[in-house]
Amino acid sequence: MVNVTARNVKCVSSCESACDGASGKTELDLDNLFNSEDSDDVLNPLDIITALFLCSDGFVQQEMALKMSMCQFSVPLLLPDCDTKQCTLMLWAMRDIVKKHRPQSLSESKGFIEDRIVVSELPMISFVRLGECSLSKSEILNKLLSNSQQYHDTFVHSNMECGDSPRRISNGLTEISWYLPCGNKNMDIFSEPVAVANLRGDIASFETQFSFLCQTSAAVFVFFDNLESGCELLTQHKAEIFLVGNHQSNHSSMAALKKVATELGLTNNNILLKAKHMNNADFVKKLRITVRDVLKSSKRKMGIEQMAEIAHELGIWVDEDCQECQTARRNADAITAEIQDILKYKDAQLPLQGQIWKELSRLEKEEFRLRGVGSENIEKYKSDLQIEKEKLRKEQNSHDMSNAMTCFIQAISSPGTERSYFLKWLRMKLDNLSREKLSDLREQYKEKSKNSENKEEIKEIDRQLSNSSLGTEHFFREMGQIYEASLSLPETDPSRQQLQHLPKLCAGLLLDGFPLELVDGDASNIPLRWVSDVLSQLNDLVSPKNKILVVTVLGVQSTGKSTLLNTMFGVQFAVSSGRCTRGAFMLLIRVNDNVKNILKCDYMMIIDTEGLKSPELAQLDNSYEHDNELATLVVGLSDITIINIAMENSTEMKDILQIVVHAFLRMTEVGKKPKCQFVHQNVSDVSAHEKNLRDRKLLLQQLNEMTQAAAKMEKREENKSFTDVMEYSPDTGNWYVPGLWNGNPPMAPVNAGYSEAVYELKKNIIQMLGSCELSANNILEFTEWVKSLWNAVKHENFIFSFRNSLVADAYMRLCTEFNKWEWEFKKEMYKWVTEADTKISNFGTVAGKSETSNMSDFLTHLKSEASAELSKWETKILENLAEYFKQTDGHVYLVEGYKEDFANSTKSLRREMENSVTNQLTATADIRQGMTEIDRIKENHKKQLEGRVYALIEECRQKKVKMTDKELDEKFDKMWNKAVNEQSFPKQKVTDVIARVTSALRTNLSHRGGGASKLFSQKRLQDCGQGPFKCTVEGWYKQFKHKVSKFFNVEDHVMALQKMADSIITDCTEFVADKVKRKNNYHDTYIQEILHMIDERLQNNQNEKTEIEFEVPLKQHICGFAARQFQKMHEDFLHENDPYRCLNQNKKNFCDDFKDVFHERDQCQKKAKEFTERCLRPAIEEFIKRSLGPDIIGEMKTKFELSTRMFFQYSILLELLSKKDFKKYLSFICSYESYAKQWVHDHIVEHFSKQRTMFEFEDQHLQSRINSINIAINKAKTEKSGDLKTFVEKVCQKLGDKLVISQDALGAFMILNHADQEQFAHWLTECVKEMEQDLRKKFKETSIQMKLKSLHVNPQRELLSQMIGCGKQCPFCKAPCEAGGREHTEHHTSLHRPEGLGRYRWVRTEKLVIDICSSSVISDICFRSNETKGKWHPYKRYTEIYPDWKIAPDTSLQATDYWKYVLAKFNTEFAEAYDAKPADIPSTWKIITYKQAEESLKKTFNIK
Repeated sequence: MVNVTARNVKCVSSCESACDGASGKTELDLDNLFNSEDSDDVLNPLDIITALFLCSDGFVQQEMALKMSMCQFSVPLLLPDCDTKQCTLMLWAMRDIVKKHRPQSLSESKGFIEDRIVVSELPMISFVRLGECSLSKSEILNKLLSNSQQYHDTFVHSNMECGDSPRRISNGLTEISWYLPCGNKNMDIFSEPVAVANLRGDIASFETQFSFLCQTSAAVFVFFDNLESGCELLTQHKAEIFLVGNHQSNHSSMAALKKVATELGLTNNNILLKAKHMNNADFVKKLRITVRDVLKSSKRKMGIEQMAEIAHELGIWVDEDCQECQTARRNADAITAEIQDILKYKDAQLPLQGQIWKELSRLEKEEFRLRGVGSENIEKYKSDLQIEKEKLRKEQNSHDMSNAMTCFIQAISSPGTERSYFLKWLRMKLDNLSREKLSDLREQYKEKSKNSENKEEIKEIDRQLSNSSLGTEHFFREMGQIYEASLSLPETDPSRQQLQHLPKLCAGLLLDGFPLELVDGDASNIPLRWVSDVLSQLNDLVSPKNKILVVTVLGVQSTGKSTLLNTMFGVQFAVSSGRCTRGAFMLLIRVNDNVKNILKCDYMMIIDTEGLKSPELAQLDNSYEHDNELATLVVGLSDITIINIAMENSTEMKDILQIVVHAFLRMTEVGKKPKCQFVHQNVSDVSAHEKNLRDRKLLLQQLNEMTQAAAKMEKREENKSFTDVMEYSPDTGNWYVPGLWNGNPPMAPVNAGYSEAVYELKKNIIQMLGSCELSANNILEFTEWVKSLWNAVKHENFIFSFRNSLVADAYMRLCTEFNKWEWEFKKEMYKWVTEADTKISNFGTVAGKSETSNMSDFLTHLKSEASAELSKWETKILENLAEYFKQTDGHVYLVEGYKEDFANSTKSLRREMENSVTNQLTATADIRQGMTEIDRIKENHKKQLEGRVYALIEECRQKKVKMTDKELDEKFDKMWNKAVNEQSFPKQKVTDVIARVTSALRTNLSHRGGGASKLFSQKRLQDCGQGPFKCTVEGWYKQFKHKVSKFFNVEDHVMALQKMADSIITDCTEFVADKVKRKNNYHDTYIQEILHMIDERLQNNQNEKTEIEFEVPLKQHICGFAARQFQKMHEDFLHENDPYRCLNQNKKNFCDDFKDVFHERDQCQKKAKEFTERCLRPAIEEFIKRSLGPDIIGEMKTKFELSTRMFFQYSILLELLSKKDFKKYLSFICSYESYAKQWVHDHIVEHFSKQRTMFEFEDQHLQSRINSINIAINKAKTEKSGDLKTFVEKVCQKLGDKLVISQDALGAFMILNHADQEQFAHWLTECVKEMEQDLRKKFKETSIQMKLKSLHVNPQRELLSQMIGCGKQCPFCKAPCEAGGREHTEHHTSLHRPEGLGRYRWVRTEKLVIDICSSSVISDICFRSNETKGKWHPYKRYTEIYPDWKIAPDTSLQATDYWKYVLAKFNTEFAEAYDAKPADIPSTWKIITYKQAEESLKKTFNIK
């Protein structure tokens, strides 16, 4: 802070506090009144100043002196130390004070002089006191230096607060201040600058200080009351002495005055007496006249730097004499001594940052903008740019490190204090040189500007003005370039290894509070590798305390932005008007523990920027672009941006608002939530906030206009007002700060209101940051923002080009979480459907548990239950999503734009699941209902036969003859044949499935119009789907186009449709095979699902416009094939469940049971075995087949490669790279879905072959069902059953919702069953144990492949569906979409490919195309396709044709190294496979290594 009231602080003692407490007494106590003002415990401000300087190091002293000087306070010249009785010349403390003034000689030309005060040779007038003096020397001095309009206390005096307290340690203190003219005769007290020194205390006690002042001053004014004792002291020195006495004093002696005046040879002019009739104003006027005369006549002028020699002679210490300071000075001199011409020096000593770096910066931007590509091939052009960059890096590396840089790096490698001294010395010396050079150039500019014909010369001076700046930042910039250039050398190169420590060195400086250049304002570029490596080292130094919040200031040039930051945060950004800030600088501030709790961060990063609309850049064509780039970058990096507006210039204000609004709009579009505060400077009226209400409304109106203009430019016209872009209130978002100076510089002190207003702003900013819901970035995340923002800024279209690994990370985490929720939903619904299916399958049987006997009612109840379950899970996912976005960490705010997509995906999933569940329940219920009549017929037949068998047993027993088994068999056969012949077996009605499918298809096509019905009626369904489906071409023009396309091997519309048809046919064929495999009856929902699948796929592939001539034959083909399969499945089902066949199938069982009963054998063990093997075992195996699919999916989803679509892509591409198999690449590119399907299958097999997980899942389900069986047996045992039949029925009932027990098997088991219940239960338990062991053995022996074939839920298909997602492919290179969720509105992929890999070739040469669409979209080239109706369309405006695709440009040239490497490696093979000629591979592609391709893949998919 710069606080002009700082000296008014009163140190209150405990005694004084007690007095304050008693001040409330009202009774009269005169003694107390007289004695109450006890000043013994009150500290004099001079004592506090002396103590502060004595206790501070050189840098704090320098900072205090600078701030005191700004407040127009006197600063210590000679600092006494009461302990050592020694005093110190404060040369170093004053080194940083720079003063500007305009002597009267320059008033006409409006020139000014600016210099460091310690080197300015000025006359010094000293004021001292001899003995006691009734005049207040310091108060008179203040009046002497203040003009009539404004009095200012430059020196502390007795009439100030606490000024009359006795001095304890500050006697002997010599202070100095300066009077500097402004060039206005009416206002200036002195026409030339003058230094004024003031010695505290009696010169009799401080002879050394007095001697020093006599030898350095143009005149010494001695204040006295009585001269009787001071004659000798005054006569010892040769200085021009002026005696200042008070004739009004009682102690004045004329005799003593005459004696001294005579001895000193003084004239009347040298003696000033305040006569009895004279007031203070007249006396000060007289004193001023005397001082003016001295200044006119005196030739003695001396800088404070020169006074050091005199100080040494007198034994006075000089603060610069310490070893670190002197060593640092020598190091700085070694660098600056060689500087004669700044421009030549920079070329010779700092060569890497000159034209080479500017050219590198131009090439970097050209890589992203491709403005000069013309008709040249883009990838070839980019490759040439890369070669040019490499040449420039080689040129940089060819320069040996200059002497200046060697000295600089050695100096900043020195220990902490010495390093700090060095950087300060270097900065000051360079500032002095630049100031001198710039001053000369400005004079030349002024002269040349008088004549309008000197345009070229003026332009050259303009260039020199821009390039003549030289500061420490240029040396750090050179260091960055040396480091970046070294990175192009091999890793083992000694030169590179020797420079690896540079980022750590710079990180240490940043941590110590030194600013680091972020944006090079001269080249308008960021040395990204240098900055990111420095920040990475900084992160290592401070981890784990690495959370940072960023505050940035933006505004027009020379509006006090740096001063504002310096005042607010106590930092030291350069504020010299000679050299305005160029580019952007960042500075780190450690956060105190008490503030840390509020801000939840460890450091604050302050970014100071160059002024927007700067005059130096205004001449350049790209100045607006430069300002936009800078604003976008710093707004993107900031947690809060201060927009500094000087109220004087409304035109400039409009310009800067447009730039700033543009930046805010861009940030909102990429997921950032910027905060800003508008600071209006130079507004001092106390009613400013109220009076400017209209101005604030006008500002908001302008902001709204700017927002609409910026939104139009960025093609985001939904943003209508500034408040759409960010939270902003005109009342709380504006701050009014008065001007910095209170009066007319150079003698104006700092305005007290300025500091107060800035302090209030600071408090508000901390409060805003503290109340922010989002967590602070860490340093590495900040680095990532720097990279991604700058890379996007380099493109012309920022929003379109922005790619950020933090956003990608946040999106990936959201996808991963959503996939988990989605799978949890699906898994629970699979489980629920399995149980519901079991209940339906057992409905109406002994195992059925339903309270209703009506299947329709039962189905309605289940559908209602399903709907409730689906709603529960839908709500749960939506709640999870809402909770997820409430997080403050994980950068979730960056992906809030996707929230709606994922919410829609949840609703879509629910709809899909509801359709699937409803269809499944309906089909199962209808099939079960159809079986009821068959089951009744079978049951009747069994009962009748059972009666016949019992009659036969009775008949045989009555013979009382022992019968052999053969005789019994004969008797049984005879009875069986007769009984079966007498039974009536109603013929089962075969459904005409083909007719049902035809009807369903007709209904489906009815909404497609008369053309569809006409096409449909031309061919019978049973004749369709016999051979492969061929997409035909109607019309001669289309046929011609198709032939041409086939000749050039380019995928045209027909070929694309054929590819899509093949894919749909494959999916539908799999669906049919899956249904047939289950050996169920046909149901109409099956064909409905197939038609729904076809419609959905056609809808999703709107890129390929499907006509009715394609849709109808495709549906006929698929439905024809499906109908035949379903017809056979239906007939097989009827045959399998034919009562006659089923009865004959059980003949052997009947016969065996007949013999057992006849011979009265024990059936317990046999029947228990039969029940276990024929009823329980199939039911358990079926249950495990139903349950195992979701288990496999769940297990595979825990694997990295199948957790999200992006990781899936990454894993496939990485595996392809490692296998180096061309055929696999060809398969992946040409048949992505089938390749991916096989890849998933192979990975499932590989995973479960290596581990016991599959067996563990099977065992887990087996154990759960065995437990259920044992519980059912035990419960049935406890419930008294009349007979075995009742016992078994009870067991089945207990298992009714767990297992589907075959009614045929159960019916056969029940026949002639005379087993003992208890014995049966015992043997059943044993048989179940045996079955358990057998099944375990079977699980171990069965291959994974066999198990996968028998599952109800196909893991391969389910995983593939999730990994392939929407199935959309890039319209140019066919790379698959990786967007999460199922209802995303924007398709994107991480890695695009050269178009030649998608079979594209040049028409004339037949060579494969190397263009990559992520490069094409930022170029001026055009494309044409079916969607453009064959017309050429600019790639830049591809969204007009493909609005749902986002093809982001590459973040770097290396981004597509993977596919460049693949095409370069297999160029010949691809050409051969595509019947084309090999592509012309750019030379830079050929040198890409396997490792670089792998790194590019990792970087693209953000794999750490």
